[in-house]
Amino acid sequence: MIQAVETINPTDKSVELETPPHNIEAEQALLGSILMNNEVLNRVSDFLRAEHFFEPLHQRMYEAIERFIERGLVATAVTLKNQFEQDEAMQEMGGVAYLSRISSLASGVMDARSHASVVYSLAIARQLVDIGEEMVFSAKKSTGELRASEQIEQAEHKLFTLASEGNSDTNFAPLKFALIESIDTAEKASKRKGAISGIPMGFSDMDKLFGGMHNSDLMILAARPSMGKTALALNIALQAAEHLKHTHDEELKKNPTSDHVMGSVGFISLEMSSEQLATRLLSIKTGINAGDIRRGRLDASPNNDEFAKLIQANQLLHDLPIYIDDTPALSTAALRTRARRLKRKHNLSFLVIDYLQLLRGVSEQSKTNRVQEISEISMGLKAIAKELNIPVMALSQLSRAVEQRPDKRPQLADLRESGSIEQDADQVMFIYREAYYIERKKPPEGTETFHQWMEEMERVNNLAEIMMAKNRNGPVDNVTLFFDKTTTRFADYAAIDRYDD
Repeated sequence: MIQAVETINPTDKSVELETPPHNIEAEQALLGSILMNNEVLNRVSDFLRAEHFFEPLHQRMYEAIERFIERGLVATAVTLKNQFEQDEAMQEMGGVAYLSRISSLASGVMDARSHASVVYSLAIARQLVDIGEEMVFSAKKSTGELRASEQIEQAEHKLFTLASEGNSDTNFAPLKFALIESIDTAEKASKRKGAISGIPMGFSDMDKLFGGMHNSDLMILAARPSMGKTALALNIALQAAEHLKHTHDEELKKNPTSDHVMGSVGFISLEMSSEQLATRLLSIKTGINAGDIRRGRLDASPNNDEFAKLIQANQLLHDLPIYIDDTPALSTAALRTRARRLKRKHNLSFLVIDYLQLLRGVSEQSKTNRVQEISEISMGLKAIAKELNIPVMALSQLSRAVEQRPDKRPQLADLRESGSIEQDADQVMFIYREAYYIERKKPPEGTETFHQWMEEMERVNNLAEIMMAKNRNGPVDNVTLFFDKTTTRFADYAAIDRYDD
């Protein structure tokens, strides 16, 4: 039964809202406008659906109008008459004459779109009420089986889904805005002599392939254990942070009154602690073995005061915009919340997740199907990259199938519990170190095979092959980097001598 909207004084706390938010008059005026001018439907159908109407009869009317227009027919009070002659709700409203009555409420096209916005906004408000009631019910009925943090994450997931729907009327944008962004990107690349338009990774050959790391891109860095995933991600994060700080400092030099906000790098570590990551960063900057730093085995000689090097590196790292979150077993909803907060407070410009398989899905279906859960996670990471308009790098494990082949080089099919990882990613990179496998074939010392093994190790010891398996916006190729296992430092292969000096 169609009811009028009840007027409630918002300051009267003794009055409770007995019916969900709705506006019957707006629904009637909108349907009347569509019946009088079917073109109105084209103006509102991009965001308005039948379920957004509060009154069930109006939902059925909107669906009937859509069907008529889709078939190329004209939807009017007359043509819809036969559709609703037996409708009980229509009979309660006085029969099909109701169609004519609401047609008399028709307004102009602009007013009709305003009415549609009201109907849509109230539908979102009703869903918000439902989520709020579910949150209250869940909290009151909690038996301890579901932790409070998990309840919050579920609520955040529902709110994010609702917020995404709430932005559904902004999916299409004029081409001119996209062209402006494209020209701006090209201008930045031109100023950097055409090499890089995004945030640099810090390795010349990789930056030439990718042109830097671009906003909204999801990059997957995958490898078998002990290949150096975290090490390479830390090297990239470090050099990205140095670039962001340098860019900010240069801007302030040019214009001391500039309101330019320095970008930051977020590192979500689901496996290693923040202290372990900090130790690795100090090792990368100083060239001191990370194990020696942790155990305090430092050379204090006048010619090589390693502790002094640590202090100097600490001062340099202290000023870099790197933020580490080492909370274990995060869900994608919790990750999204943290990323948004970092974006709001510190202008998050690049996010690293170490690693993808340690994240948890949110939906109930994903809890019973691991492949579906990984698929949900990869889609969630891509959504974060697009929503925050930043590059996101997610580290990933590879399946054991790699070890069962004579050629240990990874392939896209080796992505562990791949689901949609390959599909969602804009770039997929693999790390392959031949030295890792040769080292495990060490023969007894003093034998002829040992000398051959030593020669092989010398040939590949510090080489790391970065295999570009997918690059949505550019070519695929392999890049060779220098890798120092003792300090977990990567460098351009051509710059080895410079690093050794």
